[in-house]
Amino acid sequence: MSMFKAAAIQMRSGTDPQRNAIDLEALVRDAASQGATYIQTPEMTGAIVRDREARNALFTTQDRDPIAAASARLAAELGVFLHIGSTAILRADGKLANRALLFAPDGALVTAYDKIHMFDVDLDNGESWRESAAYEPGREGVVADLPFARLGFAICYDLRFPQLFRAEALAGADVLTVPAAFTRQTGEAHWHVLLRARAIENGAFVIAAAQGGLHEDGRETYGHSLIVDPWGRVLAEAAHDKPAVIVAEIDTALSAAARKKIPNLKNAREFGIAQAGLPEAALKGAAS
Repeated sequence: MSMFKAAAIQMRSGTDPQRNAIDLEALVRDAASQGATYIQTPEMTGAIVRDREARNALFTTQDRDPIAAASARLAAELGVFLHIGSTAILRADGKLANRALLFAPDGALVTAYDKIHMFDVDLDNGESWRESAAYEPGREGVVADLPFARLGFAICYDLRFPQLFRAEALAGADVLTVPAAFTRQTGEAHWHVLLRARAIENGAFVIAAAQGGLHEDGRETYGHSLIVDPWGRVLAEAAHDKPAVIVAEIDTALSAAARKKIPNLKNAREFGIAQAGLPEAALKGAAS
């Protein structure tokens, strides 16, 4: 089986995980009613909280997390694969993980993925982010076999590191996932082009559920959840920053066809870098 209907849920998560779980349930039910059998939510589905003390007091272990519990229940009730793009999970060592969770149609946890690349940046509009101050980065990529696809995992800032997606594609992933909470500035600049590039260069579908709008903690995210095919064509988009559900038919045979037509995964070669400099005489001439 290579065909399925995928949904990406766009949210505007607040600071209360219990309230976000209620919003999540309504959107997941909407997606399932449209025939989606794979449903993805954005990064930080559980809560978006800027204040460190509030964040540390709020989040809990995976077995007690309200988003994880609600998702397992919904996946089993609706008979869907439910991919929580990420939520903050308290690890055994007391650190937080920015963790994706995939639940099967029986409610069992299929796999988890901890975000590898931390968003530590200073933007020219004055925004400054240090994700590494709050979360412990993951150390390995993840692919998961579903009945209709091999899924590759990533979260938000991972999008800017093509080597992760290439490794997952080489491991057989024909659907790459990028749940996110892109800032408005970076989203307007790079969201569409990077998602389409990851699809094209890997011959894979890309599904990217996003956070959107002005959040309770004051941050603003871009929205524009996307589903892209292996040729970089946009199959579905929430062309705004409001909560929404988008769906698209996915046929993973199209990934195999794209990779056959342009076999860049097979044609890649190892190489080194040679560093060249101007001859000393030319440097003296330029200085004079």
